[in-house]
Amino acid sequence: MAIRANVKRGSAELAILALLEGGALHGYEIAKRIDAESQGVLRFNLASLYPMLYAMERHGWIKGEWQVTAHARKRRCYRLTAAGKKHLAPLRAEWRLFFQALQRLAGVGHA
Repeated sequence: MAIRANVKRGSAELAILALLEGGALHGYEIAKRIDAESQGVLRFNLASLYPMLYAMERHGWIKGEWQVTAHARKRRCYRLTAAGKKHLAPLRAEWRLFFQALQRLAGVGHA
């Protein structure tokens, strides 16, 4: 079963910040890791992922820096900022509360 776009979009902020907590990644790596770690349930194409990254960068939660690969290709790597770390804790708490409410209301739990 596919997850609708509006549900995925709401979870993207948490997914991206949580991944970047483990270290800097470029956009393609972020998309691949979300896909892999969610076992294919959450998939973001790059056309929708990059606007989210840019918005998060404007908020100051992540910082993007251009890097040159060993093959002389440029890519933008994103890392979590101190403001992003500060934003992540209450965001996790908010999602935890949301899942608990869904469990009580509709019998929907999280893994």
